[in-house]
Amino acid sequence: MSAIPYLDDVLDPDVPVLQLSDVAKKLNRPRTSVEQLLRDGAMFAVWRNGVVSVPEIFLEEEGRVLKGLPGLISVLRDGGYRDQEILEWLFTEDETLPGTPIDALHGNRGKEVTRRAQAMAL
Repeated sequence: MSAIPYLDDVLDPDVPVLQLSDVAKKLNRPRTSVEQLLRDGAMFAVWRNGVVSVPEIFLEEEGRVLKGLPGLISVLRDGGYRDQEILEWLFTEDETLPGTPIDALHGNRGKEVTRRAQAMAL
């Protein structure tokens, strides 16, 4: 097994994060399954206060990874964006959405966010 991938924590300190054991509980999966989701690139983790943590907003209330997030990450990776750039973009305010791309995914505006990601990747 490879190490758990994580990114530098460039997020606002107010962005809530969950430790991997808490993510596992919320997703009702073993921690090893959460680690595999991270290795597969379905979501990102950050290094915060000496602990690998996942932004809580990457999860849905229904106990699954946010709909559209894995595909969006793939689109941006295929377009040449590095993971750190993708993480920053997801949490960057955009007046035209309005809000951030990650907020838009939660607000059922996933198609618009994916369309923008595809345009950025060209």
